[in-house]
Amino acid sequence: MSAIDPVTLAVLKGRLEQIADEMDATLYRSAFNPIIAEARDACHGLYHAETGDTLVQGTKGLPIFVGAMAFAVRAVIAKVARDGGLAPGDTFLFNDPYDGGTHLNDFRLVRPVFRAGRLFCWLASVGHWLDIGGNVPGGYNPKATESFQEGVRFPPVKLIAAGRLNQDLVDILAANTRVPTSNWGDLNGQLNALDLGERRFGALLEEYGDATVEAAFAAFSERADALMRAALRALPDGTYAFEDVLDNDGIVDAPLTIALDLTVAGDRMVLDFARSSPPAQGPINISYATAVAACYVALKHVFTDVPANAGCLRPITFVIPATTLLGAGAPKPMAGYTETILRLIGVMLGALAQADPARATAAPFGTINALSLAGHRPDGSRWVMFSFFGGGLGGNPETDGLSHANNPISTATIPPVEILEAAYPVLFTEWALRPDSAGPGTHRGGLGAVYEIEALTDADVFLLGERGKVAPFGVVGGGPAALNRFAWQTREGWASPPMVSKVTDVRIEAGQRVRLETPGGGGWGPPGGRAPEALARDLRLGYVSPGGAARDYGQETGQDTRQETGQEAGHQPGRETGEAR
Repeated sequence: MSAIDPVTLAVLKGRLEQIADEMDATLYRSAFNPIIAEARDACHGLYHAETGDTLVQGTKGLPIFVGAMAFAVRAVIAKVARDGGLAPGDTFLFNDPYDGGTHLNDFRLVRPVFRAGRLFCWLASVGHWLDIGGNVPGGYNPKATESFQEGVRFPPVKLIAAGRLNQDLVDILAANTRVPTSNWGDLNGQLNALDLGERRFGALLEEYGDATVEAAFAAFSERADALMRAALRALPDGTYAFEDVLDNDGIVDAPLTIALDLTVAGDRMVLDFARSSPPAQGPINISYATAVAACYVALKHVFTDVPANAGCLRPITFVIPATTLLGAGAPKPMAGYTETILRLIGVMLGALAQADPARATAAPFGTINALSLAGHRPDGSRWVMFSFFGGGLGGNPETDGLSHANNPISTATIPPVEILEAAYPVLFTEWALRPDSAGPGTHRGGLGAVYEIEALTDADVFLLGERGKVAPFGVVGGGPAALNRFAWQTREGWASPPMVSKVTDVRIEAGQRVRLETPGGGGWGPPGGRAPEALARDLRLGYVSPGGAARDYGQETGQDTRQETGQEAGHQPGRETGEAR
């Protein structure tokens, strides 16, 4: 393989990332579903021909998808090894969460790229489809005890064979959703993105030559490997333990633990999750592939200079037993995988904060609050609104956390109120920052938000969320944030879920509302260290109430508008279980 000079390598890096970015943009602009078109719940990348390893990802797609897609491409490689018959123009489709997927709503398309009759690499696309059957519109079934109650599951199958679309498969897809037109639009958007990526990549190969691009792929991985090893050598050797909990699994109202023993030894790291809770009855399990992808995202948040490709994982050993909810297999339900990976990322940040306090970041709000409303319009047509919502990110050594942000699993955006109101018969009567929701600290967490939604037709309501019992933790002396809250109107008044953060089988009438109050992020550093002018600004803007300032910062300024936090409820929001040793 030919050597490659640094200038050419930098140019190719930018060109290849631009191809992935343009694929992302093509899907965002053509998808029918607001979760892709507006929230950007999708990604694209290039993957190694033989190993499936991530070669290049864009700057706009979801990082959690990029990490998991390597396992998805490997699943296709395994199928081709079994069945043979791979040809130019083939495209594979699947959503299997146990074999390279995340949950059933996330559909993956994988396409080979050939050069002179030889497989050169793979292109892949993933997007969150709005509905794929199952007991609950939108797929987030808080009461699911097996995947069959969450939707239809597809192993890797050929959607397109040598350029010819398998219409029978399309018909099966359409028959297994409440919103076939939406899914059809998303499917075509993904296919168009792959078509464009194939054209752009082919033009790049013609310009630079196959050998040069192959050399660049190898150099990208080697550079990521070297930089990650250098970052690990800068950490003190030792084992750092941290754990946090999920509220419940939606079936049994008992906490589930995600525990990590992180060991640094020279330029190697071991991530051992063996102490975590066993597979859950309810839909908060994740697969091994998803757990690794979440670790990948956490590492990228801490070691920001390390390039995002498979090379950065070479120095990492993963211990994720199938006896834990982080390595579950079929048919364990996985619709709420987002809640579990958020807690896993928080645990990673907590353990790494012990290894390097200078990089310590408090916990983000830690739930997507997957809310679905569904019903029928006056003309009898079906509507399904699924969305996720924002909250506060954790304080850090340099600044306060971001307010009303998205979670650190992605670069997705929160769907705009105007789009949701235009697409569905709903009216947002409140969309605001939530006062006193941020964890106090020298650098406080970001604020959560308040969303109140009025249904304009009768609607069924489903929520799969978290952080209703155990608040996002602070670090280095910072305090926890406010807890998650959800309620809905009935003829008798407001009601709340028995499981706090998860509910199904709720029906509201036209004109009634649901209300979601999301957590903020944890605080960084002792609250007493906050600059007086920063606290004064928080009070002036209404981020902190007079009562909150008195309670959390010891500043007596007026009445107490106390917000419940994990500490006040008697919970320990994050528990360090060991020191470096």
